[in-house]
Amino acid sequence: MSQAFNAEAQQSRLEERAGMALELARQLGADACEVGASVDQGLGVSVRLGEIETVELSRDQGIAVTVYVGNRKGNASSSDAGDASIRAVVEKAISIARYTGEDPASGLADAALMATELPDLDLHHPWALSTDQAVELALRCESAGRDQAGITNSEGASLSSSEVVTVYANSHGFLGSKRGTRHSLSCLLIGGSGDGMQRDHDFTTARKASDLATPESVGVSAAERTLSRLGGQRPKTGRFPVLLAPDMARGLVGNLLNSIAGGALYRESSFLCDQLGETLFPEWFTLGEHPREVGGMASAAFDGDGVATRDNVFIDRGRLASYMLAAYSARRLGLQTTGNAGGARNVRIQAPTSSLEQLMQQMGTGVMVTEMMGQGLNPVTGDYSRGAAGFWVENGRISHPVEEFTVAGNLREMFSGLQGVGDDIDRRGSIQTGSWLIDSMTIAGQ
Repeated sequence: MSQAFNAEAQQSRLEERAGMALELARQLGADACEVGASVDQGLGVSVRLGEIETVELSRDQGIAVTVYVGNRKGNASSSDAGDASIRAVVEKAISIARYTGEDPASGLADAALMATELPDLDLHHPWALSTDQAVELALRCESAGRDQAGITNSEGASLSSSEVVTVYANSHGFLGSKRGTRHSLSCLLIGGSGDGMQRDHDFTTARKASDLATPESVGVSAAERTLSRLGGQRPKTGRFPVLLAPDMARGLVGNLLNSIAGGALYRESSFLCDQLGETLFPEWFTLGEHPREVGGMASAAFDGDGVATRDNVFIDRGRLASYMLAAYSARRLGLQTTGNAGGARNVRIQAPTSSLEQLMQQMGTGVMVTEMMGQGLNPVTGDYSRGAAGFWVENGRISHPVEEFTVAGNLREMFSGLQGVGDDIDRRGSIQTGSWLIDSMTIAGQ
């Protein structure tokens, strides 16, 4: 796949196309212009019950042009990067701009903020994987899981490998390109029978194929997670300590980041509006991003505005130290961009950590949450309520699985009630954290 794709040639082509769009926009009267272009190729296979279900080879491309005529903005896009298509996209964007309302906050980010150093962040690791090899890996994964006693059915295993090239350019003269890869393998299994059936999954993902977990370990882990849920009961209703598994804690970090993002702030749709400097977490908790981390899953030397990325500290020893701003949202708020057009990148927590066993001992009796359902968050008030499943913990030890209950609280109270962070860090995504122990939440069960 990597040889046929030829990422270097694709990058050169996209850079040339972006330059053409910028020049056309200038000729047609735009005061400023920015162009984003990308092309990606991927292989995906899925198997179920030892048989091939799907094989998908994909290649997608696109180019998007945004022009500014005074304080008026217009944008248009196409999946075709040919000469005629680019001209049509630029003409359409300019036509739209002439009819939109004026917005004093619109426009490119300041030229002085453009990234000038574009280091190699080690993000591009193509996998010379044939379809037959991909199918074999997926079959090995599912087979290892199905071989575990108690597994009665399977929803299959899937493997995907993708390679992408992206280019961003603007009329400040900035041109930035990125090449990246992402490979993943997952398995979803079913255990038990009748009304007592349960399902769960596990996965591995990495930029380098050599960093993936083995197919067998993913399948066995998916089986173990599934079997551990058999015999689930509804917990009793009340207020209890809650221990969030790493992937559940990652969701809370995502809620925090969404609440300090510029778009939510200038629309006044966040419970953290006008809260800079306020204490949200315990003093021992710090959270920030490292966008130039070598090999990181979200690493980038420039953001979606072409602004140089930098390390940002959002929570500093418990205090809200910075919002997360792109150029537009920063202007709306009368602040400076933080280089976060496109979101936070490689979010990490600095805090003393404890083992999962220590956190369970600390909580005593309560609920460990390993799965949540629904989107029960009011971003304006921070009120939080979601369906959940997991395990009942009694006297510091797992007693039995629990299901069909709701956890509820308020994000501000949940953040301030953080009692500990686990050393069981899930490193598979951009946001990396261990388990979180929260002092008290409302459990609605039986």
